[in-house]
Amino acid sequence: MIEAILLDIDDTLVDTRGAFRHALLRVADEYLDAGADPEEVLAHWRDDRGGWYRAHTRGEMTHREQRMRRANDLHATFGGPALDHEAYDIWDEGFERHFREGWRAFDDSAALLDALDERGIPYGAVSNADSAYQVLKLAACGIQRVPMLVGVDTFGVGKPDERVFHEGCRLLTVDSPTTAYIGDEPDLDAGGAQRAGLHGVWLDRPGTRRAGHGEAPAGTSRIEGLLEVLDLLS
Repeated sequence: MIEAILLDIDDTLVDTRGAFRHALLRVADEYLDAGADPEEVLAHWRDDRGGWYRAHTRGEMTHREQRMRRANDLHATFGGPALDHEAYDIWDEGFERHFREGWRAFDDSAALLDALDERGIPYGAVSNADSAYQVLKLAACGIQRVPMLVGVDTFGVGKPDERVFHEGCRLLTVDSPTTAYIGDEPDLDAGGAQRAGLHGVWLDRPGTRRAGHGEAPAGTSRIEGLLEVLDLLS
């Protein structure tokens, strides 16, 4: 029986893919060769084939370093100039402004929270981004009622480190075996939660799957929308 819910934020509660698309369209207009396919640019950014964002969540590099590497990789692939530190600062100021303009909650996010509130099911957020940044994002998207429990800054590493999931449960004062963790990445989210003793749930929204995402890990669940989480409570 599931008695509590821990939630990822990006591409789970918040349409971060859409926000990246909004920002990258502006980047393409200003920096990249004419004719770059917006969907290919978006897929390249999200796939992060260099693995730099995950390196950041393992504590191996700063957020600035991973984003600068990804920006230069994007430019090298789609015909943009190489960015030194000064040029990157200008690039990132614009990118971040446009990224924040695109922050939106998914339509089913508030509906899930309403249903959990009605049932008295505790919930909170566990994310691989900085806690303060995610608090701003939740507020901007109108879902600030979600408590931000654990970020990458809590331990200096993120999911799938088991401490991240356990700390989320501790702060909600719930037990791991009766807690479900919902996120959009099958390995870090569903698989990581399962290894930490929670019930891992992979949110595989239609049309948004990243390269390399296959099947849900053994023993986890797969859903296509947040309201399907309610079936786990019955």
